[in-house]
Amino acid sequence: FCKSILKDITERRSLSISINQFRNYCKNLDAHCSCSYDFPQGQEILTLEKQCHARRIDILLSVLLIVQKLLQENIHMSKRDIYYMHPSLYSEQSIVDQAINDICILLQCSRHNINVVGTSLELLILPRYVN
Repeated sequence: FCKSILKDITERRSLSISINQFRNYCKNLDAHCSCSYDFPQGQEILTLEKQCHARRIDILLSVLLIVQKLLQENIHMSKRDIYYMHPSLYSEQSIVDQAINDICILLQCSRHNINVVGTSLELLILPRYVN
């Protein structure tokens, strides 16, 4: 995903990210994305030409960087914890939630596969799901 973004930028092509929209997002505790079992309700194309899209792409990449670190260090974090890492950047919890949903859709996995839990309470429950 990141390589394709970098390639578009270096080749001076207009960056566009296509994100399917689903009624249900990836919340399963197993490895499967629940979105993949449902037909997309549409598709959203994010481009750098629109300021609101550019901001969403920036936030998406910021959260993706955090997810990469979580996976590399094999630690888990709640969506709220991610928000509080940079509250001035995200401005609202829902912005982080949207970025996590977008990442799950792009990677076709549940948020548990990217070591992100919905609440701190799930961090207490999680060990029984981890192999």
